[in-house]
Amino acid sequence: MAELQQQLLHHLPEHLELEDLLRLGARHLRQRVLHRVTVAPGIDIPVRVIELGSRNEQAPVVGFFGGVHGVERIGTQVLLSWMHSLIHRLDWDDQLRRQLERVRLVFMPMVNPGGIWHRQRSNLNGVDLMRNAPVDAMGPTPWLVAGHRLTPRLPWYRGARGDPMEIEALALIETVRASLLPAPFSLSIDCHSGFGRRDRLWCSYARSHKPIDNIAEVMAFKRLYERAYPHHHPYIIEPQSVQYTTHGDLWDYLYDESQEKYPDNLYLPFTLEMGSWLWVRKNPRQMLDYFGYFNPVISHRKRRVLRQHLPLFEFLMNASQSWRNWVPRPSQRDGLIREAIAQWFM
Repeated sequence: MAELQQQLLHHLPEHLELEDLLRLGARHLRQRVLHRVTVAPGIDIPVRVIELGSRNEQAPVVGFFGGVHGVERIGTQVLLSWMHSLIHRLDWDDQLRRQLERVRLVFMPMVNPGGIWHRQRSNLNGVDLMRNAPVDAMGPTPWLVAGHRLTPRLPWYRGARGDPMEIEALALIETVRASLLPAPFSLSIDCHSGFGRRDRLWCSYARSHKPIDNIAEVMAFKRLYERAYPHHHPYIIEPQSVQYTTHGDLWDYLYDESQEKYPDNLYLPFTLEMGSWLWVRKNPRQMLDYFGYFNPVISHRKRRVLRQHLPLFEFLMNASQSWRNWVPRPSQRDGLIREAIAQWFM
């Protein structure tokens, strides 16, 4: 047992931290194991989904996801920081308790434990989970980066054509299908790193420059955040396709499914893309380690990252609880669509 703890502490301390949080918050949390990943001989890591808050099927839902790309472990760590804050506040914060009676939070903080353990982007089959959905990009895409079917020895491998989706990708999809899409309003945020020097909130599509059907709601969300927090952390809020397009994006797949199966509900998927190039610019020695391109290495910088996104997560919870107060009315949608097209698609 001591040897196992040492291996976990070395390879996957996030698992130990999550186990501690589940014990601390046991009376508030609901959890289930979706599947287990054998990360090393004799070591199986459970992939969990954790829920907190309202059980009412009509309550709005916020989903928090991380660790899809194993090398981007800062995403998992940021979500564990948020869970830590919530669990400890529930011991004394009556206002938070009342709020959670009206909104449900769903956590899947470690989607790809095999990738995290082995410090690799893909899962243990060499598949990039965020290129694994059965959707293709429309129009030209960047070579390799957009996803390919050449070989799992290269990054961004989608999997062989016709193969079933990877078990980790299916676990994420089934979680969203069961817990988010049936709600009248739901919003998800998937935490990543590795692009640019600014933190971005990306919305669908990754596969097309075409505006999604709810682009008016995305613009209203952008306005809401920027007006409510004018001096807080300056996220760039935009569709992912403004930067590049990809094949196989799980969130594109789920958004399209929500439109087809739940046309009366509103589901908005976002990706938090933490601008890790800034960390590299401030500490060029990180370039000597592939891991350093995706994660803050210096301890004070890591502590800053772990706290700076908590106001955003609080905003997502508040905005979801009060969604009826800001989602645009039919008379407002045309103006917001024109504004979105002018800003992002022209």
